Amino acid sequence: MSEEIESANSERHLVAPARGHKVIEAYLRTLDGSPGVYRMLDPEHNVLYVGKAKNLRNRVSNYARPQGHSARIAKMISETSQMMFLTTRTETEALLLEQNLIKQLKPRYNVLLRDDKSFPNILVTHDHDFPQITKHRGAKKRKGSYYGPFASASSVNRTLNQLQKVFLLRNCSDIDFETRTRPCLQYQIKRCTAPCVGKISKAEYAELVTEAERFLQGRDKGLQERLAHEMQEASDAMEFEKAAGLRDRIRALTNVQTAQGINPRTVGEGDVIGLHMEGGQACVQVFFIRAHQNWGNKDFYPKVNGAEAEEVLAAFIGQFYEKREAPRQLILSHDIEERALMEAALSESAGKRVEILVPQRGEKAELIASAVRNARESLGRKMSESAAQGRLLEGLKEAFDLPNVPQRIEVYDNSHIQGAHAVGGMIVAGPEGFMKNQYRKYNIRGDELTPGDDFGMMKEVLTRRFKRLLKDDPERDKGLWPDLLLIDGGAGQVSAVHEIMRDYGVTDVPMIGVAKGIDRDQGKEEFHRIGHRPMALRRNDPVLYFIQRMRDEAHRFAIGTHRAKRSKAIGITRLDDVPGIGATRKRALLAHFGSAKAVEGANLADLKAVDGISEKVAQTIYDFFHEQG
Repeated sequence: MSEEIESANSERHLVAPARGHKVIEAYLRTLDGSPGVYRMLDPEHNVLYVGKAKNLRNRVSNYARPQGHSARIAKMISETSQMMFLTTRTETEALLLEQNLIKQLKPRYNVLLRDDKSFPNILVTHDHDFPQITKHRGAKKRKGSYYGPFASASSVNRTLNQLQKVFLLRNCSDIDFETRTRPCLQYQIKRCTAPCVGKISKAEYAELVTEAERFLQGRDKGLQERLAHEMQEASDAMEFEKAAGLRDRIRALTNVQTAQGINPRTVGEGDVIGLHMEGGQACVQVFFIRAHQNWGNKDFYPKVNGAEAEEVLAAFIGQFYEKREAPRQLILSHDIEERALMEAALSESAGKRVEILVPQRGEKAELIASAVRNARESLGRKMSESAAQGRLLEGLKEAFDLPNVPQRIEVYDNSHIQGAHAVGGMIVAGPEGFMKNQYRKYNIRGDELTPGDDFGMMKEVLTRRFKRLLKDDPERDKGLWPDLLLIDGGAGQVSAVHEIMRDYGVTDVPMIGVAKGIDRDQGKEEFHRIGHRPMALRRNDPVLYFIQRMRDEAHRFAIGTHRAKRSKAIGITRLDDVPGIGATRKRALLAHFGSAKAVEGANLADLKAVDGISEKVAQTIYDFFHEQG
């Protein structure tokens, strides 16, 4: 028997895939000195690491050495069973491709930037006679001038609030603008000049737009003095109402300048990037400097995997600016390898020269010192919060007798108004708090659902969620599966979700329904589980507060998603379904008839009379409403 076991073990050993530096060494025979990107894979074909090289043969030969590696690199080599290569024309192309693959594949041994959220900008539109000033996030699709990025939506909102007081530009949508017949509240409180009803000429409004753009570009230092001079002239002429309005604009302008914080003289356009590492964790703090003004800061916590500071910062820069336009200067706390190569790649991507600096003295060094100090303080708070979060997760395990301390908790909630614009929301929490890049929203599609059917909505959301999990991570080895589900609801919702999980063969994921108590008082929540009687926690139990916080975050996310969907639907009319009717013709029709309803009932002759509507288009519109009406 022992001989058979030894024989079987030897057979398994023979077929086990080879790993380590010998495997890597074998690739050297087929590699040349071309630039390119390489991938290191484990026996299950999971990508362990993505790297770029000016000379692929030379770079790979370093991994083929049996000694001289850091602990992290040595472990990565020991797990490598195969490699993949892709050559490029230049090293710059290789760097850009490397960052794309890291973002897509998220290899275990690369430094990973986990927060990929886009930043808000201020947009001054250029596709309308009376430009709008508004907040914008995402791709720059609309024609106009974009100013930013700002660190947060709240900083944009504060700045927009003050800019409206200073420059009196409209913030209403184009549809509202075209259909308005009298000034809105913004005009009454002196935050808009009411161009929609002719209270200001096109030329006068254009002057305000020019002033606003010059200010946002940092090119109009004399604006405050000019306003003060005009205020004095108005006062001397005893035009006291006009003088008061100018005084309010000066105050608002001062508030904008104050809110920008540090206003460096030597940095016109740049990002100040400070790194602090401690206890195997890292924090990167970024200050956004535009037009010599600080437009806010943001901290990031990349997954460092034992990398050194220079590698962490280089990886952060490559991933951070993959889909963002880099400013003219990046001011760093640590130098990075191949700085010239990174400058060339960023310059090519941005279409302008991008300079990377590591200052040692002067104002730029003071900015870096401030960024590093903030990074150190932020990381300290994060580590403290993580420790407290760990205790809460342990308490959650004990309170509900869970098999393990949960590392990924998914919380679900629905939002609707009598069934209209129904959405489901999923938020995720773990050892480091809320994992916002994992949040998901679900537009409820169920045509057969009764309006307001919360059970049906929850079933639809969880059905789609588990279908996706079984497709994307059937082996449960990618970290996508939850350790615990929290459902906003009682026994009915829990039963509905349990039915879905049973249908999909998922029997090992614990689930808890969180329901308000008898008098719906927060603090008297009841918890429902399959096979258990309802239970409650002590009113002052930290675990109860933790669950309430997660449930409230899910509710906030679902409500926000619902409101966004409802707001979008408000601007949609049946005109959007008419073939050949785009935004310009829609505006013309609404301006002529006053409402979409009036367009639907218009006769053919009236439709032909609208500016920009040809006879053929008028016939299309008339036929659409009368054939379907």
